[in-house]
Formats: sequence, structure tokens, C-alpha cells
Amino acid sequence: MKELLRTTDPTIIAFAQMLLRGEDIACFEFDVNSSILEGSIGILPRRLMVADYDHFGATVVMRDNDVDLGK
Repeated sequence: MKELLRTTDPTIIAFAQMLLRGEDIACFEFDVNSSILEGSIGILPRRLMVADYDHFGATVVMRDNDVDLGK
């Protein structure tokens, strides 16, 4: 798996997941439990991961929809 996106904003994660599911690209959210444990401070980022073979296509989908990948 490769990291596609890292953010502390849960709305960006949800939007990105919706876009990827619309393109039939499987994704998995990492660090959910860690960010929940820290409370509502929002300092621990969550990561959105995709399979290696889907990474290029997922990157194209994110850029086409103006999602900042931070890269």
C-alpha cells in the first residue's frame, strides 16, 4: 500500500474516499484510532492509503478534483 493523502481534516478524508469509491479504487484510512484518542485537538494526521497499482490513478482523481496531496 502507498500513502495517498495525509491530513488532520476529516472532511478531506471523507471527500477523497467518496471520489475514490466512485472510481472503484479501494482505499483504507490509517491512524483513525490514534487521532480519536488525542481528542478534538486535531494534531495527529490521518492517512489515506491505496494499493500500489492504484496509486497513479488515485493521484489523478485527487488532482482532477483539486484535493491537495501535500506533495
